[in-house]
Amino acid sequence: MMLKDRVIEDMKAAMRARDAARLSPIRMLLAAIKQKEIDDRVDLDDAQVMAVVNRQIKQRRDSIAQFEQAGREDLAATERAELEVLSAYLPKQADPAEVQAEVAAAITASAASGLQDMGKVMAILKGKLAGRADLSAISTLVRARLSQ
Repeated sequence: MMLKDRVIEDMKAAMRARDAARLSPIRMLLAAIKQKEIDDRVDLDDAQVMAVVNRQIKQRRDSIAQFEQAGREDLAATERAELEVLSAYLPKQADPAEVQAEVAAAITASAASGLQDMGKVMAILKGKLAGRADLSAISTLVRARLSQ
């Protein structure tokens, strides 16, 4: 089953169960998927749908940080709940040891010697870990390794 079809089926199930907490983020995700399809005039494949899911998750994380900074814990809690629903569409997350190993392998493969080579390393890691790990956290890790 394609990821987009899974999202549609989950939306139908949430509607039948009258689960508003799940239905709202799923509808927003489906709207973002359809908007991307309309903008690009294509049917999205699983990789493209995953990119939309990642974008939605990143938006939720950014919103949570901003709401917490503003002292709006009620809105941050809502965003956390939506983030949890959207996270179900991500593939199995890479464990920290695997991320460390991939970073070391990418640095070796790209023959990176300093921060000026960070783009090369991130390009390799993006292909391997996209959707399985937070790329901003990986970026911080790569920056720390290259600045040593």
